[in-house]
Amino acid sequence: MSKPFATVEDVTVLFRTLTPAETERAQVLLPIISDTLREEAHRVGKDLDEMIVERASFASVVKSVTVDVAGRCLMTPTDGTPMTQQSQSALGYTISGTFLVPGGGLFIKNSELARLGLRRQQVGVFNPYAKRNPCHPFGEDPNGC
Repeated sequence: MSKPFATVEDVTVLFRTLTPAETERAQVLLPIISDTLREEAHRVGKDLDEMIVERASFASVVKSVTVDVAGRCLMTPTDGTPMTQQSQSALGYTISGTFLVPGGGLFIKNSELARLGLRRQQVGVFNPYAKRNPCHPFGEDPNGC
């Protein structure tokens, strides 16, 4: 594992004071969150560690996103069903609820990935007048088949 982007002290300052149990969870979560962010960056061809070296101000943005994800994970209850809303009925045997985090514990929002520059709209152009090549259906292939 690489060095985490944030520390437990950062979580305490930027999020809230942690209980001893939350402190232990945060110590384990922060390296995992940091490596997950690195993998998300790798998927789009970027290196977060290099981006931090290039722009020192980017380090605080990465730290903020790491703390946000850690805070959301710490708010997820571990002793029961992580539901934010729940309703029950007796004779109809109905139970319904809304889960706090869709899909499990570690959840990184698209808006957080966008803050890191990892989600951008891609623009592609299709030239309908280009000479067709059977090996490359979207236009000319300079290398041939």
